[in-house]
Amino acid sequence: MRIRSMTTRLAIPLVVVSLIAAGCGSGKDSSPTGEAALGTTNDINPKDVSELRDGGNLRLSLSALPQNWNALHTDGNDAQIAGVLRPTMPRAFATNASAELSVNTDYFTDVSLSSTDPQQVTYTINPKAVWSDGSPITWEDISSQANALSGKDKSYLIAIANGFDRVEKVERGVDDRQAIITFDQHYADWRGQFAGNSFLYPKSVTSSAEAFNKSVVDGPGLSAGPFKVQSIDRGQGRIVLERNPLWWGNTPKLDTITFSVLDSAATLPALQNNEIDAVGLGDINDVQTARSTPGIVIRRAPGNQWSHLTFNGAPGSILAEQGVRVAISKAIDRQGIANAIQNGLVQDPKPLNNHVYLVGQQGYQDNSLGFDPTAAASELDALGWKLNGDVREKDGRKLEIRDVMYNDDTWVSIAQIIQQNLAQIGVKLNIETKRGAGFFADNIHPGNFDVAQWSWVGDPFPLGSLNQIYGLYPDDVQGNYGRIGSPELNALIEQTVSELDPAKAIELANQVDRKVFEEGHSLPLMQSPGNVAVRDTLANYGAAGLASLDYTKIGFVK
Repeated sequence: MRIRSMTTRLAIPLVVVSLIAAGCGSGKDSSPTGEAALGTTNDINPKDVSELRDGGNLRLSLSALPQNWNALHTDGNDAQIAGVLRPTMPRAFATNASAELSVNTDYFTDVSLSSTDPQQVTYTINPKAVWSDGSPITWEDISSQANALSGKDKSYLIAIANGFDRVEKVERGVDDRQAIITFDQHYADWRGQFAGNSFLYPKSVTSSAEAFNKSVVDGPGLSAGPFKVQSIDRGQGRIVLERNPLWWGNTPKLDTITFSVLDSAATLPALQNNEIDAVGLGDINDVQTARSTPGIVIRRAPGNQWSHLTFNGAPGSILAEQGVRVAISKAIDRQGIANAIQNGLVQDPKPLNNHVYLVGQQGYQDNSLGFDPTAAASELDALGWKLNGDVREKDGRKLEIRDVMYNDDTWVSIAQIIQQNLAQIGVKLNIETKRGAGFFADNIHPGNFDVAQWSWVGDPFPLGSLNQIYGLYPDDVQGNYGRIGSPELNALIEQTVSELDPAKAIELANQVDRKVFEEGHSLPLMQSPGNVAVRDTLANYGAAGLASLDYTKIGFVK
């Protein structure tokens, strides 16, 4: 599952999308200009819990309070919401620094593919696992979520079906603590249905569309993690997590985790003023400032976050024509953007040339259409968009487009480069910045843009996101906010997500990726370098790389 991020500087490390990689390392102050390949770096200041003091408050930042605390809902499909929820909600798998999956035994004693014909997956729930009201986590929670995400009832405003549209039934196993999921079609990313960025919710949230859409808008419902929400202060823009007194696993070292709403420009000064403990670094100036701040170190592991442009191809939009979108894509110098934005942050800046896989991940290859402004201009001419002065026109309509983004310096810098690129072929780009509150709900989800910039944040299950973002289905937007696709692409996605052979699935996924480029659906820009500035006393937290964090082990050294 992929979740959205409006900002380029996540301060909450998130598990990355790679499944196969090798090796890990750590360092006291990683050099942002040194090599740090995906799957080889995990820079979190690892310490045994015996070296940490009991108690303490980890202070982090958010750009806005959650629009909806249901991360499965289209308004809750946000990286920062996931970062708040991650210490509080169940997930089936954890990953190490090499992205190897292991069952999260705090919640499940076993998760296994028990049959392939038909495909069946058996979840055996830890008998100690309970929701925050003391009620047990049972097979009914799994069954209710499967039904909610099946897509059968369109009144559930889901962010992703996550393979539950392929589920025939969910049955009780040997007791209430076991669920057996039977598929009527194969699903390649079955491990990700309650893992990665997909949490297991209690049936109270998923049992009806009304509950799913509205029951946790103002605050979270039941949770089941080492931490739970203590308070939400909307006036101060603050969320505080505290230890869950019913938690059955290892006792957390921290007492609390506090999230404060800050504008992007205020996060680094807040770190310098000892108001927060970690912040993602957006550019080389941030790196230099952080490095010169006493008590702050820079940790680095290439991130699972990547910036991109999404085009709006909805009927009636100025970019409804596929050829226009493709021509504009070819006129954008993504290597130039990478050079300008990531110079000094990585050793050799490169654009991201794949919608499915990241650089360093098995399956990654360059499927892009390339940078060719001459061809772009010629293609626009052929489509009837002729230069009239500095801007092209067709049927009296100027080729003038709105680029919508969160008000962040890095996003604006990227937009300014694109603006210059497109001016060379007679396309006028207007830059529109938006505040964090309601960014997705008010702008992206309703399609209030011509092109838009945000980041996608992945998890170890990239194939599960193909339908979510690139499939086009009537009345089921999920993450395809540009409303772009085709029956051919839908069919290719279907073939890919049904393939249980990993090698064949990778081959098909790259065919999907090429088709996404050819549709002019969206344009990947850059993979995050993963630079995080953190307080030097903070342990087991920082640039997590491919690993999931253990929130019971995060703390401050004695």
